Amino acid sequence: YTHLQSAQPVRWSHWMLAHAQAWRRDHGRLVQAAERMNECPLGSGALAGNPFGVERESLASALGFARPTANSMDAVSDRDFVVELSGWATLLMAHLSRFAEDIIVFSTQEFGFVKCGDSYSTGSSLMPQKKNPDAAELLRGKANRVLGHHTALLAMIKGLPLTYNKDLQEDKQALFDSLDTVQAALKITSGVLATLQPAAARMRGALNSFMLATDLSEYLVRKGVPFRETHHVAGRAVQLAEERSCALTELSVADLQSLHPLFGDDVLAVWDFDASVERRDSIGGVSKRRVLEQA
Repeated sequence: YTHLQSAQPVRWSHWMLAHAQAWRRDHGRLVQAAERMNECPLGSGALAGNPFGVERESLASALGFARPTANSMDAVSDRDFVVELSGWATLLMAHLSRFAEDIIVFSTQEFGFVKCGDSYSTGSSLMPQKKNPDAAELLRGKANRVLGHHTALLAMIKGLPLTYNKDLQEDKQALFDSLDTVQAALKITSGVLATLQPAAARMRGALNSFMLATDLSEYLVRKGVPFRETHHVAGRAVQLAEERSCALTELSVADLQSLHPLFGDDVLAVWDFDASVERRDSIGGVSKRRVLEQA
């Protein structure tokens, strides 16, 4: 889907891995943030450093840090580590919320692509037929909470003069609550995933002939016709099918040849969803071998 409109056939596994790629980046960002945070401020004093020859390198090492902070004034006023960790939590929650939104949409009766496990759904207090994706909705809602905390932290530091100011005590509640929320959200996401039931037949039934319009265009590209031209030809084929209230696949070879002379009998091979997926075999594509490479 693009714009929540049917677009091109893809594998369910490719959709799952699309979310996994975002979560993989989240993991990488946390690792990178941990390296930047690995500095010990001990020995910075109130703002001007320590006058007693404290060996800050030894202190840092003894406490498990990679190094001491480089500037005492920065050390006592810096809350970048808080904001960066909060920013990581905010983006992670945004990704979990996006996943949750897909699950919410795909679990509706109108789509029916997935069924959420009973442990992560609830019924309605009035309508007995309802099975609501409450866990996914809560993931989506909790993302707002973490985003709010991150906004508050940025607002807190944006106007502070060097060095320490009492405003900085407000960092604790925002950060701790964000991290607690993330921890709970990850557990819920894991449970939603573990109990999710994809409905393969319903997904395949949602495929429609117009999702192969791009393949029709690409057929002519393989015949040497520029894409800027084939795009319009495929568009006219779609229009013709709509005017006749028929599927794109119900157009005859003669119909297609009336739109462009390079359409041959072999164009009928385009009307194959499985073949369409397998043709998209570049790195990151939806063919089986490329999906397996991602897993």
